[in-house]
Amino acid sequence: MSENAIEISQDNFEKITKENSKLIVDCWAPWCGPCRMMGPIIDNLAVKHAGNVVFGKLNVDDNPVISAKYGISAIPTLLLFKDGEFVTQSVGLMPENEIESWMKNYF
Repeated sequence: MSENAIEISQDNFEKITKENSKLIVDCWAPWCGPCRMMGPIIDNLAVKHAGNVVFGKLNVDDNPVISAKYGISAIPTLLLFKDGEFVTQSVGLMPENEIESWMKNYF
C-alpha cells in the first residue's frame, strides 16, 4: 500500500470520485509484481502533485464490483477521473514521466 495515495474501496469509491476533481486510481493486487513496482511511482506522484491531483489505490481482489464496472482484466491499470466522471484508463506498468505525460493530456 502507498503512504501518500488514499485507499479506495467499494464503500468509498463513489464519494472519492465525486469529491476530487482530478483523480487517478491505481488498480492493483498484492500478488502482482508489476503492481508492486508501480506502487512507489504512484506514491512519488502523489507527493509531487499534492494539492492538484489525488492518487488512490484500489485492490482489485477486494473490490470486484469496481473491477467489473470498469472492465479491468489486467493490472496494473490506472483509471483517470475528471470532475467526478471516468475519462480514460491506461493498462500496464509505466515509468513516472510517462504517467505524467498521460495525465497532462486530460488535466
